[in-house]
Amino acid sequence: MAGPMCLCGMMRLLTALFIPVLIASVGLCLIFVLLFICTRLWVQRKKKVEIGKDGKKKKVVAFFHPYCNAGGGGERVLWCALRSLQKRYKDAIYVIYTGDKDASEEQILNGAAARFNIKLSHPVRFIFLEKRGLVEASCYPRFTLLGQSLGSVVLGWEALTKCVPDIYIDSMGYAFTLPLFKYLGGCHVGCYVHYPTISMDMLSVVRSQHARFNNAAFISNNPVLSRLKLIYYYLFALFYGWVGSCSDVIMVNSTWTFSHILDLWKCSDRTSIVYPPCDVQTFLEIDINQHKENEEHSVVSIGQFRPEKDHPLQIRAFAALLEKKTAEQRAKLKLILIGGCRNDEDELRVSELKKLSSELGIPVEFKVNVPFEELKKHLSEATIGLHTMWNEHFGIGIVECMAAGTIILAHNSGGPKLDIVVPHEEQQTGFLADSVDSYAAAMDHILSLTPEQRLSIRQNARLSVGRFSDQEFEANFLASSEPLFK
Repeated sequence: MAGPMCLCGMMRLLTALFIPVLIASVGLCLIFVLLFICTRLWVQRKKKVEIGKDGKKKKVVAFFHPYCNAGGGGERVLWCALRSLQKRYKDAIYVIYTGDKDASEEQILNGAAARFNIKLSHPVRFIFLEKRGLVEASCYPRFTLLGQSLGSVVLGWEALTKCVPDIYIDSMGYAFTLPLFKYLGGCHVGCYVHYPTISMDMLSVVRSQHARFNNAAFISNNPVLSRLKLIYYYLFALFYGWVGSCSDVIMVNSTWTFSHILDLWKCSDRTSIVYPPCDVQTFLEIDINQHKENEEHSVVSIGQFRPEKDHPLQIRAFAALLEKKTAEQRAKLKLILIGGCRNDEDELRVSELKKLSSELGIPVEFKVNVPFEELKKHLSEATIGLHTMWNEHFGIGIVECMAAGTIILAHNSGGPKLDIVVPHEEQQTGFLADSVDSYAAAMDHILSLTPEQRLSIRQNARLSVGRFSDQEFEANFLASSEPLFK
């Protein structure tokens, strides 16, 4: 009898609690809705309206790019996108949300001109953000993806309260800011995705318990921790898919990114591939017949000094190449690493790379945040262009190397494999590798080719890069972003 009585008592208790719980739940929902409406109205009241000469309201177009003064491919996309929109929508007001407080507006614009050879035809306003540190990976030694994403929401809120735009474009990959500007700011929102914050490949790395820069060895070696991290990644991927789906227009930079974004965001009706702009015309001016076949050969790498670029692999592969050479041959080979440093963490990484090259006993030249003309000079003198990032989303530096006439040696994955280092009219345009030994072997093979064979590969590569020009980017970017201006 005790069993049925306990069950009946439990049912009466649950019944008695149902109405209060229901009322509390409805009350909380109403409070949340009221808070949302009040916050949205408060944000809308902060919106400033400017009237043009024609009597019409000027649209405010804002780009969220906290590191706009960096020198990477993402920044080139930003400045080319701004230039293309200013040409078509001349009466709009253009804003950049940035955390580069250590630089003035003039210095940022001069930096874009020096690094990318890009000058804007109309003014741009800068909104300097105080809380950029919240999106620094160094702040989150554990749960980095979640920490940076939540930090971007706080940074996005700061941006929204300082300037409420009509059109918001995330050009740096902070997808968690999209619902903030869409639902609280009432903006048309778009994004240009360079690299998904999380991808199916990242899930497979954790599932297979492989150690990489974003999967520490102590986790990959522990089945329990690997399973917990996999659950964390799956939950994060669900949230990432929701926030990304809030975007009205989605542009991605490669076939690889397109595939992963479709898997996660499931928005095929508003997702398009817009290859990033590469200054191919400037590099095509280099005469590839003059200087490539001298006795000395330089191997040049272009890419920001970030962990995923895997510069240590470049240094180790070059060291493996030198082991195969005589002292006289080694003296005629040099490795030059060219890239941008965004912060102290990147500068520390350069110091560690210098230490690695010293330990291996090989000469490596480091060129940090160099002007455009110096970059062009190094590429014009190089024999091999080196790239080692696994699953690189695209690879602007790869295209620039090919246009400059270097023979590209890129990682056998991601954008380089699917979009860039592909045959042109069935002719070879470069080489792919994926390990220290395969990179060393490929470099050795390139150096063993005759001058005529190298010239043929260079010419094929140059013919293939026209689809990545500034002009192609502008046409495709304007076509894809047009719905935002309707």
